[in-house]
Amino acid sequence: MTAQTVALHVNPSDETIRLGPLAVRFLITGEDASGSVAVFELSVPSAQRLAAPAHSHDHYEETVYGIEGVLTWTVDGKLIDVGPGQALCIPRGAIHRFDNNGSQDVKALCAITPAALGPQYFREAAEVIKAAAGGPPDRVKMAEIMRRHGLTPAPPPPQA
Repeated sequence: MTAQTVALHVNPSDETIRLGPLAVRFLITGEDASGSVAVFELSVPSAQRLAAPAHSHDHYEETVYGIEGVLTWTVDGKLIDVGPGQALCIPRGAIHRFDNNGSQDVKALCAITPAALGPQYFREAAEVIKAAAGGPPDRVKMAEIMRRHGLTPAPPPPQA
């Protein structure tokens, strides 16, 4: 056995980060996979929306695999439901967000390739969401964190 083989173990990162009612549980970070992939489990209770603004990223793809429930993704204006056993690859540059419009909690597996995003983004976003005390998070602070971690916030939707 090589030294590398001995160090291998299941879920080397296994960290849960709470973003209000949502939870992100990192299973593998870029550090665990030589920068090739980051993998996390996303849990979204029923009738919950993504607190962060819609966004895009130019340096990686995001692939989502449904485990439980149905998560509705909006990708470049198109609504796409992802349920158990279904996968969606969000290409670089596509503006996207998600909502759980259903009555069932959602669990999905997300892979970032290459691993340009990691737990630190979610830790910082969680602090802004926590500071909002149940209200909308500070959009300026959230946008600054997003940009620093390689995400480009989309402009706010036009008011009707």
